[in-house]
Amino acid sequence: MASTGRRKPPLVAERRRKTGATPRSAPRRKTARGAARRPKGAVGWILAPFRWLIRLTFGLALKGALVVAALVALGTWYVYTTLPPVGALLDGRAKGSVTLLDRDGEIFAWRGEQFGGQIDAATISPHLRHAIVATEDKRFYGHFGIDPRGVASAIRINLREGRGPLSGHGGSTITQQSAKLLCLGVEFDPDVWESEAAYEADCREGSLWRKIKEAVYALAMEAKYSKDEILTIYVNRAFLGAGSRGFEAAAQRYFGKSANEVNPAEAAMLAGLLVAPTRYAPTNNLARSQERANLILGLMQEQGYLTAKEADIARAAPARLSEAAEARAGGYFADWVMGDAPEFLTRKTTEDVILSTTFDARIQRAAESALAHIFETKVREGSKAQAAIVVMSADGAVRAMVGGRKFKGVAGQFNRAVMAKRQTGSAFKPFVYAAALELGYGPGDTVADAPLTLNIPGSGAWSPKNYDNRYRGTVTLTTALAHSVNTSAVRISEAVGRENVRKVAEDFGIVSDLANGPALALGASESTLVEMTGAYAGILNGGTSVKAYGLRELRLQGADTPLIGQDGGLGERVISEGAARDLVWMMHKVVTEGTGTRARLDGREAAGKTGTTQVARDAWFLGFTADYVAGVWMGYDDNTPLTGVTGSGLPAEIWRETMERVHAGLPARPLPMDAPAAPAPTPTPPPADNVATAPAPVQQPQPVRREPDLAERIILEVLGGILGRNN
Repeated sequence: MASTGRRKPPLVAERRRKTGATPRSAPRRKTARGAARRPKGAVGWILAPFRWLIRLTFGLALKGALVVAALVALGTWYVYTTLPPVGALLDGRAKGSVTLLDRDGEIFAWRGEQFGGQIDAATISPHLRHAIVATEDKRFYGHFGIDPRGVASAIRINLREGRGPLSGHGGSTITQQSAKLLCLGVEFDPDVWESEAAYEADCREGSLWRKIKEAVYALAMEAKYSKDEILTIYVNRAFLGAGSRGFEAAAQRYFGKSANEVNPAEAAMLAGLLVAPTRYAPTNNLARSQERANLILGLMQEQGYLTAKEADIARAAPARLSEAAEARAGGYFADWVMGDAPEFLTRKTTEDVILSTTFDARIQRAAESALAHIFETKVREGSKAQAAIVVMSADGAVRAMVGGRKFKGVAGQFNRAVMAKRQTGSAFKPFVYAAALELGYGPGDTVADAPLTLNIPGSGAWSPKNYDNRYRGTVTLTTALAHSVNTSAVRISEAVGRENVRKVAEDFGIVSDLANGPALALGASESTLVEMTGAYAGILNGGTSVKAYGLRELRLQGADTPLIGQDGGLGERVISEGAARDLVWMMHKVVTEGTGTRARLDGREAAGKTGTTQVARDAWFLGFTADYVAGVWMGYDDNTPLTGVTGSGLPAEIWRETMERVHAGLPARPLPMDAPAAPAPTPTPPPADNVATAPAPVQQPQPVRREPDLAERIILEVLGGILGRNN
C-alpha cells in the first residue's frame, strides 16, 4: 500500500500518574462520611459560617489556654524564686506589742499587736490543727493550692444568696489565705501607704485580678513549701481579735495557755474567730463566741476529727476566758499607763515591750463591783449619769482606776478619772485648812460662820452662802470643815492669803489653773480625779507631795535591764507632819460627825471630804484609811445637773462600798492623826453686823506646836491684828 505521507505516532504507554491522583477531567467523589457530615443545599450554606466560627473559637481558646498556662507557669516560677524560708514569714507585724504586768508580775492587759512567739503546725494541739482545717479548708491536704470544687461551691452559694459570683464566699484555700496574709510578698512601706490600715485594706482587696495573683502566689507556695509549712505560716500570721496575731498569742490572750495545750472546746473557739475576729472575739461577746465554737465542733465531728461523745463533752464544757482576759483590755488603767509612757515605746513601738505597773487586779474588781452595786440598787434605771474611781497608796501608786461605768473592751476610750477636768467644790477645802494649820493655827481655833460680803474689784459685791442656808455663829476650824461651812472657809482663805492656799494646793499636785478670786476656797477651780486623789494622798503620808504613777518599769522583751524605772511618787514636803496629822483628825471628824457620815467604815478609821459644785453638776467624795486613798466623782458628761445627788450621798456610798471591798481581810490600822489636847472653848456669839471683810476673831486653846521663825512671827502678828486672835 502506498504511504499517505503522514507518520503515525509511536506506540508508547501513557505516563503513569501518581497513586491516588484523580484525573483532571474526572470529578471528585464525595465519601459517604463527608456526605453525612455536611448537609446539602441551602442548609449547608447556612450552617457553614457557624461551623467556621466554632472551629475558630475552639482554636483561639486552645491557644489562649496555652498562653495563660504559660503565663501562670512563668508567674509561678518567678514567685517561687522570690519566696524566702518559712521562718522569715512567721512574724510580719509592722508594729510591736506591749504586755502589762500587775504589781505581782502577772499579765493583766495587752496593747498593740501581740505575737506569742513562733509555733509549728506540727507541734500545736491536734485539736487546733483539726479545727482550722475543718473550718477553713477540709481538702487542704489534697489540693495543689487552689480548690476548683471549693470555688464552684462558693460561686453557687453566692448566686443563690443574691450576690455576685465573687462576692461573699470566696472558696479560698488555706494556701490562698496565707498568700493574702503575706500580702503577696509586699511588705508595709510607710512611704507608700499613709497608714498600716490602708496597707491591710489593699492586701484584702477582692478584685478578680487580685484573686488571680493570689492563685499564682498560692501555686508557688505549694511548690516551695510543704503542707505543714504552709499551715505554720497561717497559724502564726492570722489575726484573731483583741490585737492577737497568730494562734499562740490568741491562746495566751483568751485562755492563758499555749496553743500547744488547748482542748477541743478552746480550739473550736479559736478557729471560729477566723471568719470575723472582732465580732466573735470572746472578750467582746463570750456567748456569741461559744455559739460559733459549737458549729466548729459539729464540723470536726462530721469530718471525723471528733467522736460524737467527744463533741458532746466539749459542748457541755465550753471554753472560758482566763482571769486576765475577763478583765477585757485592762480597762482605763492600761490606757492611762500607756499614755504616760513614751509614745515610741508604747503606742508606736516597733519592739515588744514589757510594762511592770502598780495595778492590783483585786482592788480593781472591788472598785468595779462597788460602782455596779450602787448603780444597780440606788440609781434609777436608764440613768446616764457617769462616775469614776481612783484608788492609790499613800506614795501615789495607783492600784485601780475606773474611768466610767462601762468599758467596751477597746483601747482609747474617754477616761473620766484622768481626762475630765471638773470643778471640785468643797473637796478643795482641806487645802485651805492645810494652809492655816501650817501657819500655826490648830483644829480648835475658832472662826465665824455668819453672813459675809466681799467687794471684788471689777465684779462688785460677792456673798457666799452655806449649802443649808444656816449660820452657826463662832465655830472651831474642825466644825467648819466637818460641816463644810462656806463662809468660814472663805474667811480663813482670806485671812491666811489666797496665794498661800494656792501654793499649798499646787504643791500637793493640783496642777490645773486655780481661781484667783475668793471663790478659790469653795472649789471654783477645775481638777481631775487622779490629781485630787493624789493630793489627798499627800495629806495621808504626813504632808509630802506625790505624783500619781502607774508605771514601775519598762523593758524590752527578753532584756534584763529596764529602760525606765520608778520606785515611788513622793516629792517635796508641803506642810509639816504635825499640821498633816491635825488635818487628818479634822477630816476624820467629817466622816464621824459631819457631811461624810455615809462613808463610815465598820471597825476602821477613815477620813475624807465631800464636794458638791454649783447646781450639783459635780459630786465628789475623797478620803483615806491608813492603807489606801480613794477618790470618787459623779456627774454627767454634758454638765447636766445631778438630781438629788451631793457629795455626801451617792459618791460617799460608792466610796464606802469600794473601801469595804478593798480592805476585806486586811487588819484595821489607826489613822496617823492627833486629837486636840483640850476641847475648844465655848463659842462666842456671832457678830452683830451682817457685813465682814475678814474672819471673825479666832481663838487658840492650846499653844503653837513649834516656835515660829522671824518671818512667821511677823505674819502671825499681822494675822492676829486682823483676826483679833489671843496669843
